[in-house]
Amino acid sequence: MKVILLERVERLGGLGDVVQVKDGFARNFLLPRNKALRANSNNLKVFEGQRAEIESRNAKAREAASGAGEKLDGSTYVLIRQAGESGQLYGSVSGRDVADAVNAEGGKVDRSMVVLDKPIKTLGIHEIKVRLHPEVTVTVSINIARSPDEAERQARGENVITSQFEEDQAQAAEAAADLLEGGAGTHDLGVEG
Repeated sequence: MKVILLERVERLGGLGDVVQVKDGFARNFLLPRNKALRANSNNLKVFEGQRAEIESRNAKAREAASGAGEKLDGSTYVLIRQAGESGQLYGSVSGRDVADAVNAEGGKVDRSMVVLDKPIKTLGIHEIKVRLHPEVTVTVSINIARSPDEAERQARGENVITSQFEEDQAQAAEAAADLLEGGAGTHDLGVEG
């Protein structure tokens, strides 16, 4: 099906382009969301008559998104989640979780604006793209940790998984040393008696 794009659509084209798309994509996505019109002679005439209005409306939306994007770009949000010893989350962090975290801090982001290739399943700081407008994309950081203290340590650049592993090894070595010292002392007492 041929459609006229009413806004920039990634991997298809920009405003006013006439493109060929699959029927289902047009019927289920582009047309219901007012991102395109069917490319027939009547719609072409209507589009050309309203092109200036559509372009100005798109420019205003882009400017508003740019203004909001300046506030969001580079900001960091903390999510506290349960995770195993290896840093694997019990569950995952989805686009909805990211949108909720941004909105809780005063931003205005829809979950459909969050661009995640796959859900996040590990602790750490993750860079996530947020598409506020087809032409405006910003990056936010999500700090996923098990506690606020751990989130602060991650923010300073510490890898909490390896440091926890090292602490556990040090404690195990200390416990082994204490056990050896304690065992040698009781053995000596037994020989003297």
